[in-house]
Amino acid sequence: MNQKQLEEKLTEETSINKPGEDFVTCIYVAKVSQYFHAITTTWSKNLTSHTLYIIVEHLSEETDFTCKIDLKSWQFWGKKGLKSFKVGENRTDIYWDLRSAKFSSRPEPVSDYYVALVSEGEMVLLLGDQNKEAFKRTKSRPSMLDAALVHKKETVYAKKCFCTRTMLGQGKKQHDITIESVLSGPYDPAMWISVNGTVAIRVANLNWRFRGNETVFLDNVPVEIFWDVHDWLYSGPNFGPGTFIFKQGNEGSGKLEERYSDSEGYINDESSDLQSPCTEFCHFLYAWKTG
Repeated sequence: MNQKQLEEKLTEETSINKPGEDFVTCIYVAKVSQYFHAITTTWSKNLTSHTLYIIVEHLSEETDFTCKIDLKSWQFWGKKGLKSFKVGENRTDIYWDLRSAKFSSRPEPVSDYYVALVSEGEMVLLLGDQNKEAFKRTKSRPSMLDAALVHKKETVYAKKCFCTRTMLGQGKKQHDITIESVLSGPYDPAMWISVNGTVAIRVANLNWRFRGNETVFLDNVPVEIFWDVHDWLYSGPNFGPGTFIFKQGNEGSGKLEERYSDSEGYINDESSDLQSPCTEFCHFLYAWKTG
């Protein structure tokens, strides 16, 4: 994906999302029933609902399988469950236990939960920190090939300082990202993007550089950071979000790009040298100012 394509994607994504919709969406690629499929998880929260959606794209079916979990359910036991469906000829199960889940202001849990997808006795995808409990309940074994996170999209609300965590660098480890800005005062508008507490990008004269991109290195791996904060500066009362993209690509991505796309949602695994279901990762962050 080049810069022009990313800017077009940025504009398209921004027009879809509206204030008040707090969500975190992740797209994984995992091997289910002999093929790589896209698995989408969305934690969504607004004034009236708090929901987890899990979508598994089928290889040949006209419709995808969707599992909806109501996190505001008044039934305590409603937060623990199991749903089964078929991918091809094989049964696939989604287990979850959110009874003790701890939440912050964000829609996804912080700790004490698990959501597990099991196929053919293998743990295809495991979310949360209760790994031991998940394996015990599902009676499954670890997958020979871990699910890979290829796309993350989320909203963050704050006045001046926006924080998130993202999988970047060598081994796709978690890194803390902080975005700070000063838009009024005696000096020109400016913005800072920090990684793990260290300023990685400093943008002066933000009123002229409200769109741009730079490359930083995390664990000696290049990561492109794109930003568009036009609406922070020039939208007046009808403000929009600042939009940020964190993009990392690895060697060999061209081969796999031919076999996987978000629209198709699967890879036909005919290559004996396949080591990972994907090699690229993009994180879209929509930063809404609240004052």
